[in-house]
Amino acid sequence: MTVIAIDGPSGSGKSTVARIIAESCDLPYLDTGAMYRAIGLVAKQKGVPLYDAAGIVKLAVETKLMMLDDRVDGKLQPRVMANGADVTNEIRTPEVGQAASAIGVHPEVRKRLVNRQRNWVAERGGGVVEGRDIGSVVFPSAVLKVFLTAKDEERARRRMSDSDAVGFDKLSTEETKTELEVRDKRDSSRDASPLAVVSDSYVIDTTGREIDDVVLEIFTELRKRCGGELPAAGSNW
Repeated sequence: MTVIAIDGPSGSGKSTVARIIAESCDLPYLDTGAMYRAIGLVAKQKGVPLYDAAGIVKLAVETKLMMLDDRVDGKLQPRVMANGADVTNEIRTPEVGQAASAIGVHPEVRKRLVNRQRNWVAERGGGVVEGRDIGSVVFPSAVLKVFLTAKDEERARRRMSDSDAVGFDKLSTEETKTELEVRDKRDSSRDASPLAVVSDSYVIDTTGREIDDVVLEIFTELRKRCGGELPAAGSNW
């Protein structure tokens, strides 16, 4: 089973990079953060306090989640379904992002969702998986573990662009930086699967770099790990 892990904080470029790699190698794509966002959204909709570990665990067990990596003309069009509703855009607000981070501190919630993530990938025989604990916890034996970083200003700019792209009112630059700082601190300091760079991660600072350049570097490293062969024959890189 071929698994490529792409980790990093918000705004580091991991979603864009992971999608391009999945498209190029014709591999399944899974955004694990979208799972936490979906549960966070359902919690807000149902009025379940984010600090209520037992209540959030119950939601994580009972919520019907579908992570779809649809493709249109070879291009990924990921969709997230929660209890039959398409929440793909709705989960991308800053508020839901903070909710996802808040529920992610509960060990039992992470345990439930990690099991879902592993089952999703196992059913498909591998994939490109992005998140914050993929290389460290979810798939520590991934063929390649990439950890992307970027300077705070760059990450804030990207997050503001993302919010604008999905049609939501974006925060100011300072508000966005504060939102990222709060989430970084929570994600890095939690006891359960904190955001961390593992010793065998391939670390790339994406600040000021073109996406194609970053992807090419990853493919170069991937070829080394795979003896010169990419995981799938359809790669354009």
